[in-house]
Amino acid sequence: MFDNSTMTRKLVSIQEAAKFLGVAAQTLRRWEREGKLQADERTPGGMRRYDLARLRPELFHSDVQSRKTIAYARVSSHDQKDVLERQTQVLELYCAKQGWTFEVIADFGSGVNYNKKGLKRLLDEIIEGKVGRLVIAHQDRLLRFGAELVFAICQAKDVEVLILNKGEDTTFEEDVANDVLEIITVLSARLYGNRSHKNRKLLDGVKQAVEATSCL
Repeated sequence: MFDNSTMTRKLVSIQEAAKFLGVAAQTLRRWEREGKLQADERTPGGMRRYDLARLRPELFHSDVQSRKTIAYARVSSHDQKDVLERQTQVLELYCAKQGWTFEVIADFGSGVNYNKKGLKRLLDEIIEGKVGRLVIAHQDRLLRFGAELVFAICQAKDVEVLILNKGEDTTFEEDVANDVLEIITVLSARLYGNRSHKNRKLLDGVKQAVEATSCL
């Protein structure tokens, strides 16, 4: 005699189960260690399989829902305030449409500057477990180099990351010019000292080159 409930079961992978519950796969592994949710089966290779019918989101609310959503916006300089406003408006509109309660962090500074006030505040809150969701317009808005490290921290802290635009950043050329200038500024200061004539001459030459390039 066959058990109809067994015949109609739909077993899904840990990734599919996590997506259904609105959490990261790592969260399901943690719940298993804590005894909250066990896989229904294991494949011969040890892969977890979950019965979709038994996965009830209302019983396994991720604390993503109880933690804050942060929309992070950044531009390189105060001259780009209008760009920052548009970027912020896009993030606010998206979050509002999802029905989320959210907070916006608007930051100024180069994409290679890791000491930006807003970025430091964002990382502090993620590490402290206060953030459940991070929304950014483009990956480069977070950092030009090193965004993957921030994403890894988010994954470790069960923070959902949403990138609205995965195409080319429209401010790419201007931002790269500013980033290059900042890198050279730091290196020049270390080589020649902040107030040396060589340092000033080098920076003036770089600025002229950057301005000439941006006019092309």
